[in-house]
Amino acid sequence: MTMQDSRPAGIPASESAAPKRITLLGVLIDNLSLHETAERICDMAGRRSPYGFVVTPNVDHIMRLRHDPLFREIYGNAALVVPDGVPLVWASRLLGTSLKGRVNGTDLFELLAARSAEKGYRLFFLGGSPGAADRAAEVLKHRHPALVIAGTWCPPFGFDSDEAANRQIQDQIRASGADILFIGIGAPRQEVWMYRYGSGCGVAAAVGIGVSFSLVGGDISRAPVWMQHSGLEWFWRLLTEPGRLWKRYLVDDLPFLWLVLRERLKMTKRR
Repeated sequence: MTMQDSRPAGIPASESAAPKRITLLGVLIDNLSLHETAERICDMAGRRSPYGFVVTPNVDHIMRLRHDPLFREIYGNAALVVPDGVPLVWASRLLGTSLKGRVNGTDLFELLAARSAEKGYRLFFLGGSPGAADRAAEVLKHRHPALVIAGTWCPPFGFDSDEAANRQIQDQIRASGADILFIGIGAPRQEVWMYRYGSGCGVAAAVGIGVSFSLVGGDISRAPVWMQHSGLEWFWRLLTEPGRLWKRYLVDDLPFLWLVLRERLKMTKRR
């Protein structure tokens, strides 16, 4: 594992405080804290150009990147790649280069709402289950009365495969004058959408946040704080949504442990 200076796509060369990136199991990740990430996105919103999108890798993303060429292409073009997963932080420490901490998508969503209320940035919420984005908007507006929600839209499932629907969504977001787009349709669909259509929405930044509309709006209960901090939030989600998540957590993501141990053994042998 190596530490290197690398400027993410979408961040100007003139920006002297470009974040350092570490390589974790072949994936470049920006070594930023939650608050540093929020400041980066606010900087993007303040500049308005160029457009950039943010991806938040977890164990599922790391495994997908090993066999999905389009997903790797998307990651290579992201403005920021920040770790949404305690196991990634643990793995980085075990392999000799510590990430500053987890940048949880829901925490980032709530923090950016607070910062946007202070700075006057306009937000657009796309996706989520029916009504979830509206309920999240109500909660955040109650917390931050100055917050401007430029719009919400919950298209029907599969909209991202409909070119005409995607163009219509681009037009609506652009007309809203939004600065930051939050999209919650799950990986890898939200990452693909940000990559293919985000630049035509007129926003400065887009962030994929999965089920965060439902979590903030109260449709889904978030794990207790102690479980979030101890890396057991995945287990909580498995208990609350077993039919949807059992295969991801218990089958698809399990090889991650072996990959980390194998890399650790390689390091030990080199020493």
